[in-house]
Amino acid sequence: MKPLTALFSLAASSLALALIPATSHAAPVTECGANGICYCYNDEFKASIDAQVSKLRAMIAAERAKGKAVGYLSVPLSTAGGSVFGINREVAEKTRANVEARLGAASAWVLNPGMKEADIPNAGATRAGGAEFMVMWTRVLEGANGLGEDFDFIYFTGPADFGSYFGLTGSGDLDRISAFYTERIKTDAELKRAVDQGRVTPQTFRNYYGLRASVNFSLGAHDEWNIAGKINAKRRGDSKFGVTNQLPTLFDGRPVSSAEGEVALSNGYAGSCKAP
Repeated sequence: MKPLTALFSLAASSLALALIPATSHAAPVTECGANGICYCYNDEFKASIDAQVSKLRAMIAAERAKGKAVGYLSVPLSTAGGSVFGINREVAEKTRANVEARLGAASAWVLNPGMKEADIPNAGATRAGGAEFMVMWTRVLEGANGLGEDFDFIYFTGPADFGSYFGLTGSGDLDRISAFYTERIKTDAELKRAVDQGRVTPQTFRNYYGLRASVNFSLGAHDEWNIAGKINAKRRGDSKFGVTNQLPTLFDGRPVSSAEGEVALSNGYAGSCKAP
């Protein structure tokens, strides 16, 4: 038989353990936007996303206060399909500058999702993924009432925008991209790491940037296209907006037709959490 003091000690230890709060673990949760587009995301990022949405809305408000037309740039960013995040970020910045130059920097401002100010901070060792970013961008794009009232247009990046970055001329374009790869890998640690990991090869790099580089092959951009479509559907039914005040959308530098704009795409990251 154990001494009485030992029994009391054991009981006290058991009670102390019972009073320790259970460790909280990240849980996948579903969040839906104002127009019914939902995402299954890691709720560890909720506070960071809330803060980022507030910051981005403040940036937009500051540009609108200057009387500028405010646009949103939809552009592939992830390292996927042979592309590289860092290069895509450079394409995004060049495209933003080109669109603003075309419209007039004094009259237009484009929100670039590739800017570092739009990054979501890590949650410990966990990095935000596509769903987390789309929760953020959906809220920013839809605005307070789901009407996209903070924006005057959306620009979807196309092949010509990527071609401008690479200096493609319409002659020997794949050869030019292969030459770009050969030089870039000498100094680009991110590209070399992606190659070492088997995520990128000279051929997949060449084929992505020469044949597929556009929002057509981007999960997030698929969602953004559908967000724009839902915003305009809501505007058409709103007496303050109507057909004449739909949100203009452009693809690869040209206005999107009504027929194109009203066609929904397959989901990218959108979708509710599945029951276990």
